[in-house]
Amino acid sequence: MLAYILRRLLLIIPTLFGIMVLNFVIVQAAPGGPVERLIAELKGTGVEATARVGGSSVGETGGRISSTGESSQYRGAQGLDPELIKEIEKLYGFDKPPWERFWGMISNYVHFDFGDSFYRDQSVVDLVIDKMPVSISLGLWTTILVYLISIPLGIAKAVRDGSRFDVWTSAVVIVGYSIPGFLFAVLLVVLFAGGSFLDWFPLRGLVSENWEDLAWPARIADYFWHITLPVLAMTIGGFAGLTMLTKNSFLEEINKQYVVTAKAKGLDERRVLYGHVFRNAMLIVVAGFPSAFVSILFTGSLLIEVIFSLDGLGLLGFEAAINRDYPVMFGTLYFFTLLGLLLNLAGDLMYVVIDPRIDFESREV
Repeated sequence: MLAYILRRLLLIIPTLFGIMVLNFVIVQAAPGGPVERLIAELKGTGVEATARVGGSSVGETGGRISSTGESSQYRGAQGLDPELIKEIEKLYGFDKPPWERFWGMISNYVHFDFGDSFYRDQSVVDLVIDKMPVSISLGLWTTILVYLISIPLGIAKAVRDGSRFDVWTSAVVIVGYSIPGFLFAVLLVVLFAGGSFLDWFPLRGLVSENWEDLAWPARIADYFWHITLPVLAMTIGGFAGLTMLTKNSFLEEINKQYVVTAKAKGLDERRVLYGHVFRNAMLIVVAGFPSAFVSILFTGSLLIEVIFSLDGLGLLGFEAAINRDYPVMFGTLYFFTLLGLLLNLAGDLMYVVIDPRIDFESREV
């Protein structure tokens, strides 16, 4: 097992490097950039911030000729001193070729030096730490609730396959599949957060403004009061897939020969289900917990954060992409990709914890 873990850890290095290279190339090819954004702000034309130009003629670029007659690769640079453009490029590191910028970035990232945000007076690490409580709150509680709902429901559907209970719960699952979580969030806001009906829950922030002045029991109650609706919206939008996975896993095990043999020997059905079927059927479900947590934590909460005015990692990443804040974009990509790869390894190791018969040593990575 130790050799397998070592091989997987070594495999993370080229995987992470390839992901960073691919995303760096895509971002370089995409229109817009921090230089264009600052030029647009200087000239008061924010619309220019997302337009990077190719070509060489004035008609194609809409402004490649500066006031001194020298060409510029940036749209909107017309009328600006070329020396100012060079200072802006130096400010953001664009005075160096792309390959040199990439290697410098990777060299810093190896030491977990992610630099400072272009547009916020904070380091990338401080920004992530500042936004982490929101995303961890949403991701952790949503993952726990999804598992607490999906596993018992999936088992019940498998045991009662084809019954009226299975049919009606399947209708609920279909609704969960069909309607995105953010639409449930809007419905919850309308119903319970001061929309057209009730005003039971707050619509902004993770805690109240006077949270630090409250006693600890009141702090805990205030925290859960704030996260109830967003977590509920994400849970409703995420339980359907895991429910069907649990049901199908149990159905597959229930129909196997060893279950038929156990029942033929007179074993109680409950003992067969939870003593024999449960471990085998839950292998794929429980082992997927780390990757499910990462997925919910970093990819499923952007619109929920916007709707409920929660300043988390999803919103941070979205704003960084819109503003071309490259240190935040690449720093968070590197860190969370590395975290995801490590948690995928943890998920594989959970297979062995749940079922010691699995031996990864005998398999090729």
